[in-house]
Amino acid sequence: MSTTALTATDFQSTIAVNEMVIVDFWASWCGPCRQFAPVFEAASEQHPDIVFGKVDTEAEQALAAAAQITSIPTLMAFKDGVLVFSQPGALPAAAFGELITAVRGLDVQAALRDAEAAEAADAGERLGA
Repeated sequence: MSTTALTATDFQSTIAVNEMVIVDFWASWCGPCRQFAPVFEAASEQHPDIVFGKVDTEAEQALAAAAQITSIPTLMAFKDGVLVFSQPGALPAAAFGELITAVRGLDVQAALRDAEAAEAADAGERLGA
């Protein structure tokens, strides 16, 4: 599957209806974005079961602002509708492959339960429990 251009109109629905979505926030004038583009495109061809979306931050300024994009390129990964990774900067192909593998193997519900348990334990410690 090749990459998909995402807009404010279809961004949320794409994340909601697909198990795994990786998004590249980019702009045509951005050198690192242009360098990363072939890596992103190659990964989309290697993983047809994953949605690889691209958001042009110049054309979709409101969406970029809502996503709190302050530097491009920025990569975001969503699994089961949950944001599980967000980082500015282009990744080398090997590191991007490792990210894809990690997100694919992530049990989102278990991670959320673990985070909630850790938060509850921290709250208990702060309260002296």
